[in-house]
Amino acid sequence: MTARNVARVVVADDQTVVREGIVMLLGLLPGIEVVGSAADGEEAVRMVAELAPDVVLMDLRMPRCDGVEATRRIRTDHPGTQIVVLTTYADDDSLFPALQAGALGYLTKDADGDEIVRAIDDVLSGEAGLSPKIQRRLLERFTEPVRTPPQPPAEPPDGLTAREVEVLRLVAEGRSNPEIARTLHVSTATVKTHINNLFAKAGLRDRAQAIHYAYRHGLAQPPG
Repeated sequence: MTARNVARVVVADDQTVVREGIVMLLGLLPGIEVVGSAADGEEAVRMVAELAPDVVLMDLRMPRCDGVEATRRIRTDHPGTQIVVLTTYADDDSLFPALQAGALGYLTKDADGDEIVRAIDDVLSGEAGLSPKIQRRLLERFTEPVRTPPQPPAEPPDGLTAREVEVLRLVAEGRSNPEIARTLHVSTATVKTHINNLFAKAGLRDRAQAIHYAYRHGLAQPPG
């Protein structure tokens, strides 16, 4: 970046000490101007609407509105603002939802200043700003052997509806109720209703029993 195209950045992180530390670090880096800092996703979305930054450095696990949902809303409503995730987590359950929501960059918080500048440069050029660790994980994920999904029975057992089977399959994948709600584009209350109904029909007491039930009836495939 040159002095003629300084990147205007908003930092979003719910931990005050971490957020202030990132802002301080960015203030020392060339070609970056911090125009705002947000304590959660809701505040980040509002700041983007008000300030139109070039980039948001986005934490993922924040109250009120997490980083994935904030990323999705920003990329939908303000496509001129790019998202670089800056988080502690590099697991698949954090990485892939963030990328699917529209983040073009993904760094872990052990990234140094040069990596942050490089990622911001990359996303402003329309390229992926990924740390080497994340690039390796993506490569590993897409070179893993493809497993044949289980073939569900012709008729769901115990009178389960197609939607209840879908919810059960996501439970077996270890998804939380909010994650299931986002995947199916329904409310968390609706997910709870489906889970209560399928538990009652199948005589299940908890999620552990539900997972074994899904495996036993070929509705989900065990990991490994």
